[in-house]
Amino acid sequence: MKIERTNRMSLVDQVVLQIEELIESGTWTVGTRLPSEMELMEQFDVSRNTLREAIRALVHSGLLQTKQGSGTHVCSTSALGAAIERRVSKSRLQETLEVRHALEREAARLAAARRSEEDVGRLRLYLDNCRQASAVRNQEAYAEADIQLHQAVAAATRNHLLIELYEHMTEALHSSVRNLVELSFCTDVHEYIHEKLVEGIAAQNEEAAAEAVNEYMAYLKDLLSTSLEE
Repeated sequence: MKIERTNRMSLVDQVVLQIEELIESGTWTVGTRLPSEMELMEQFDVSRNTLREAIRALVHSGLLQTKQGSGTHVCSTSALGAAIERRVSKSRLQETLEVRHALEREAARLAAARRSEEDVGRLRLYLDNCRQASAVRNQEAYAEADIQLHQAVAAATRNHLLIELYEHMTEALHSSVRNLVELSFCTDVHEYIHEKLVEGIAAQNEEAAAEAVNEYMAYLKDLLSTSLEE
């Protein structure tokens, strides 16, 4: 007879799991300061050493941050997100664009296949926000609308893992969009490609949506290459 091993979690692992659940459920949001050590010991019914070991593990994973004099705070919504954000923050802009290209091309295909009318409405709203920001030469508003547009494409895929991966790249996306917008702010080409992307998704034309992403990324990579040569 085959005997399976029992799966026994240590007290430290149990505390880590419970804190992760509090964070991922939104009970403790990013920026939340954790209760005092004594309160947490009572809440989890563990010793000081067990609690501290669990906190150290969560700090190491990037979910928590501890600062002398200000306590321990939540700094990410998930261990996956923290790991992605750390890695992306160390990447070159070229690498970020290549990852964006792969994610957004597949997101465009899935969005075209799965989008709802509400999704199309949001995409057109953010596209209009891009146009309005362009008209008044507002770089910050344009970069924000651009990111919202691409996140709305990801949301329309209904693929929760893809959405989470994309959300956790937000800081790197902010950086790449701002840098490239500064190189060639709100050009007609940029807006034309955005319009092709939105209309491809609206028409549920997967190939057209994916091709719009290919054009968009080729355009951004050309901008980056030109800036590096100068």
